[in-house]
Amino acid sequence: MFHSRVSRQVFLRHSVAAMTLAAAAVFSAPAVLASNHGDKAKATKDIVDTAVAAGSFSTLAAALGAAGLVETLKGKGPFTVFAPTDAAFAKLPAGTVENLLKPENKAQLTSILTYHVVPGAVKAADVVKLTEAKTVQGQSVKISVKDGKVSVDGANVTATDIAASNGVIHVIDSVILPK
Repeated sequence: MFHSRVSRQVFLRHSVAAMTLAAAAVFSAPAVLASNHGDKAKATKDIVDTAVAAGSFSTLAAALGAAGLVETLKGKGPFTVFAPTDAAFAKLPAGTVENLLKPENKAQLTSILTYHVVPGAVKAADVVKLTEAKTVQGQSVKISVKDGKVSVDGANVTATDIAASNGVIHVIDSVILPK
């Protein structure tokens, strides 16, 4: 389906635009993330819009669109999303993302994405007290804290408590996969 990195990038841009979320991408990640830290009451954007506005989650946004999960994560919630960045998706073997975005792989993609979502708004202060958390997908992710650093199924948490109107986002540096 995709023959080059440019084709993949064009597909991702069009997917995000098709979801009517690309307009928010004009903000820089640090500004958006900083503006959404803090109280849920102060957050004005839902999880999807917050992630897209950050500018480093276009692959995640495209995957959510392909899996039909955009409306769910724009819903009431609350949700906690361990959100892999574009760089995290780039760590996957070549062709993996393109393969997962194919309609015939929707169930597998949905399983992977819902494995990144925990019901409820679980703040970082609570995450560090856990050893695991049950995901929307049905399996539990393993949570560990070592030298003050948190990891979820081996993925490092690089930013925490990014408030959204319907939950919270914790940024991770790798895509985590259900067993």
